[in-house]
Amino acid sequence: MATLKPFAALRPKPELAAQICELPYDVMSSDEARTTAAGNPLSFLHVSKPEIDLPPGTDPCVPEVYAKGGENFQKLIQDGALKQDSQPCFYLYRQVMGKHSQVGLVAAASCEEYLRHHQKARADATGQGRRPRPARRSPELANRPGFFDVPRQR
Repeated sequence: MATLKPFAALRPKPELAAQICELPYDVMSSDEARTTAAGNPLSFLHVSKPEIDLPPGTDPCVPEVYAKGGENFQKLIQDGALKQDSQPCFYLYRQVMGKHSQVGLVAAASCEEYLRHHQKARADATGQGRRPRPARRSPELANRPGFFDVPRQR
């Protein structure tokens, strides 16, 4: 069973939400994102598609792009556009698309449990048993809300 925990989210100040919130990064090209975010330094596209702040044609997978995204994210926090909630919470959200509506839960989840489950599912599907590798957290994720360690079950 998955371990879920509440966390203190970073959320846009209500009066800035319309300027910050954007479509998901994977529904537009870098050129479309560059056009959408033009003239709006608060657009979250500067974080989710940071190549828009580098010369056109920059490979979106190079380390400089990730560094720029981190820099842009920190600027939104330092400038007060994003504020962290004072206490950990579970968050409910509702999405409406046409006549369809759905409700979801946002919580912190264990990456290790997710990996363990999917390694087992893969082993079961292929018939090849695999010794699960320990989940590793990159230093960049170490202090991010939503990522935590779960004690190993032996």
